[in-house]
Amino acid sequence: MTSLLDNLLDLAETTVEGYQEVEGYVCLHLKLLNRGTYCPHCNYYTAELHQTTQILVRDLSSFGKPVYLRVPRRRFYCPKCQRYSTEKIEFLAERRNYTKRYEQHIYERVLSSNVAEISRIEYLSCAEVEGIFRRISSEKKKTGDK
Repeated sequence: MTSLLDNLLDLAETTVEGYQEVEGYVCLHLKLLNRGTYCPHCNYYTAELHQTTQILVRDLSSFGKPVYLRVPRRRFYCPKCQRYSTEKIEFLAERRNYTKRYEQHIYERVLSSNVAEISRIEYLSCAEVEGIFRRISSEKKKTGDK
């Protein structure tokens, strides 16, 4: 059964297992619903879990508070090609500490304001805001989006 938090969060293949409020922000504990992944090396579907670690990822603010997601990062073993791979998560870009929608939000805010202001409002460093802005700008140029 889908919970209200799952509906509000609106991230495919996830469910909210729990949450906590910590020093002015909210942390949602996610569970990934898919059992396995396709091996990026040989495209074989494997559900042979090797290890799971947790990462903390910034998402869009809600109710006037920053929101972080505690996301399981799962590594799978492929018995066909005998290699290990980390599962790709649709709402996260590779090696990022922010959801894709949060990065898009920061990009749009900088377009209508400036880096220093968004840095102050979002509790990010100017370098983080600039990095997000440059990354999204570059992606938009590659795809021809505005």
